[in-house]
Amino acid sequence: MGKKLFEGFFKAPAQMLDKTVKLTLEAEHQLINKRPFKVVQEYANTLGPGLTTGAADDDPSGIATYSQIGAGFNFRLIWLTLFSFPFMSVVQEMCARIGLVTGRGLAGNMRLHYSRKVLYAVTLLLFIANTLNLGADLGAMAAVTKLLFPGASIILLIIGFGLASLLLQIYTTYARYAKILKYLTLALFSYVFTAFAVGINWGEVLRHTLIPSFNFGRAETLMLCAFLGTTISPYLFFWQTSQEVEEEILKGRTTLAARRGAAPEEIKKMRIDVWSGMFFSNLIAFFIIAACAATLFANGITTITTADQAASAIRPFAGELTYFFFAAGIIGTGLLAIPVLAGSSAYAISESFSWRHGLYRKLHQAYSFYGIIIISVIVGVIENLLHIDPIKALLYSAIVNGLIAPVMIFFIVRISGKEKIMGEWKNSPLAGALGWIILILMALSGVAAITSLVL
Repeated sequence: MGKKLFEGFFKAPAQMLDKTVKLTLEAEHQLINKRPFKVVQEYANTLGPGLTTGAADDDPSGIATYSQIGAGFNFRLIWLTLFSFPFMSVVQEMCARIGLVTGRGLAGNMRLHYSRKVLYAVTLLLFIANTLNLGADLGAMAAVTKLLFPGASIILLIIGFGLASLLLQIYTTYARYAKILKYLTLALFSYVFTAFAVGINWGEVLRHTLIPSFNFGRAETLMLCAFLGTTISPYLFFWQTSQEVEEEILKGRTTLAARRGAAPEEIKKMRIDVWSGMFFSNLIAFFIIAACAATLFANGITTITTADQAASAIRPFAGELTYFFFAAGIIGTGLLAIPVLAGSSAYAISESFSWRHGLYRKLHQAYSFYGIIIISVIVGVIENLLHIDPIKALLYSAIVNGLIAPVMIFFIVRISGKEKIMGEWKNSPLAGALGWIILILMALSGVAAITSLVL
């Protein structure tokens, strides 16, 4: 009896120890299994304005440009997606940093530190370019929807898309609206599916991506300018900066004093967000060019003028499912891009005249701001009802953006490089040098584009 008690006295702790070790190992195993998911979740939570800005860059007009590059030049110009990535990222990072550190939008900073006459001219041109682009996007979305549902009315679709965009912007809280925009970026993965579904010689694609080729002919020069104008667009500058301010306000920093300055961790998260968003933008462009090269160019279709035309042309060679995903992507990215186009105009004009602005405000708190959004969408709808050629609208938009972009980049580099404005977060020497290189590149591109279109 005593022996059993003696053995039990030592056996019980041993069993408890074994059980504790077992539970500990199971907990560690679960932690190891959960860690990758936690990392992914943390990364996803970091993404915000940078992701939506980058995705909005792949609007239906941009899809038409990328489709034409693939259809007209096969894989020869796909290297542009790699080439533009760092330039696009540097400019957007400057814009985001300006908003994060100063607590003001881009137009607000220009108004405070530079000539208001230049600002008014730029914002007027921006409104014109954005509205033309917005109208073309509405038309493309309606045309693609009609391809999927032949019985639908083009006019009702255009009005419906425009109205849906307005209702979302006006009557949805910014926190919810930001999430909606974030989820809409998922629509762009349809082009990744399309590229892998059509059968592509990835070895040839990789070679053309890493080894640039360019012959400086008129057609290729115009395409280069169109690509740069599509990826490095002025409306993205204003949107990115203002969205950083909106995010700050969402965190409770409702006064300018509370928003000024930035912690290192905030700058780090912003940079991850922006560079991820710009990478995503160029990655989608890469897959669209590859898919169109492998289907359209390979079958002798070398001219694409609109996104819906690209969807129709790809259908016989890629199959119904691939065609559906390509078309659905156009609708999804259009729903993302239209609010960005209208919103960037509203931010720019409202900040220029010191009007109340911000998607965090309700309609009755910012009539002028929401009025600009409403006017932009209404004019875009009317543009389609008057049957204005979408190609001409995009050409005019490209010309206007070609004039605006170098001017805006000049102010972006100047503002983000001033210690008086940015403090410790001013441009590094490398960032400043890249900014001026981008300015020269966009100026040359704008001149070349305008010359090619006019002559």
